[in-house]
Amino acid sequence: MKEKKVVVVTGASAGLGRAIVREFAREGADVALIARGIDGLEGAKREVEACGGRALICQLDVADAEAIEKAADEIDATLGPIDVWVNNAMNSVFSPIRDMKAEEYKRVTEVTYLGQVYGALAALKRMQPRNRGSIVFVGSALAYRGIPLQSAYCAAKHAIQGFYDSLRAELLHDQSAIKTCMVQLPAMNTTQFGFVRSKLPNKPRPMGTIYQPEVAARGIVYASKHNHREYYIGWPTVEAIVGNKIAPSVGDLVLARTGYKGQMTDEPEDPNRKDNLWEPLPGDHGAHGPFDSNSWSFSPQFWAAKNKLSLTAFALAVVAGAFLIRK
Repeated sequence: MKEKKVVVVTGASAGLGRAIVREFAREGADVALIARGIDGLEGAKREVEACGGRALICQLDVADAEAIEKAADEIDATLGPIDVWVNNAMNSVFSPIRDMKAEEYKRVTEVTYLGQVYGALAALKRMQPRNRGSIVFVGSALAYRGIPLQSAYCAAKHAIQGFYDSLRAELLHDQSAIKTCMVQLPAMNTTQFGFVRSKLPNKPRPMGTIYQPEVAARGIVYASKHNHREYYIGWPTVEAIVGNKIAPSVGDLVLARTGYKGQMTDEPEDPNRKDNLWEPLPGDHGAHGPFDSNSWSFSPQFWAAKNKLSLTAFALAVVAGAFLIRK
């Protein structure tokens, strides 16, 4: 029988967060659902309960540190001690920097970066006295490699990476048993492309190879069980991060040529479309965006990362076989 866990997921109402909730629910977890949109939260609650788990709705904005702290108290009192906290909530603006406003940078930073910091602080406050638990930070290839038209989001993901480095080093210094991991993601087919503010002439789209949110959700659930520093999901994530370390100037040139067109569809954007920068959009929008036909449902790269011992054994067997054949 699997151990019953209490899991907190921020940004739980839609997109990747909704897929993460479903994945934990399938494992029998009780899930605390943090987001702003009540319709999506209620939909997520029904899905957890359909899997036999308990669900607690915490309707709040992760940019509000006090609200997160109060929610953590309620989760402890209602569901029990928190085992896993997944920092997933995000917001973004698609726009050239010249068209951005100061308040838009502030808002994206407060949600996408500080929301993860506030979640980590609330989780640590409750996990450290017990010396157990797991905190997962949802990152991105863009935590290492900024791209055009998403400067606010890229900067926030870079900030999360820096905070995470500091936290992990401190936990190691304290010889803490609390697990931490940052999961770096590729482009995904989530609802954000119809939600976030966009100042582009055409509708935004994920750049490059697109993955279904369930691929990342499975990786995040796996990461919550292992005290591994980082996991990369998808080969494009590896290419972006490693390539940027080797030749960032080449990345600048490639993105200058491809970064604009690669993030827009051929369909004109409605200039009056509402966005969720300040308020949630009504309705239960689920996990998937409009790019199902172009999205991968499996990541061979992450399978290889999880099975590195098996792959090592396989490689050794191949070498040994070749040696024996030669003899």
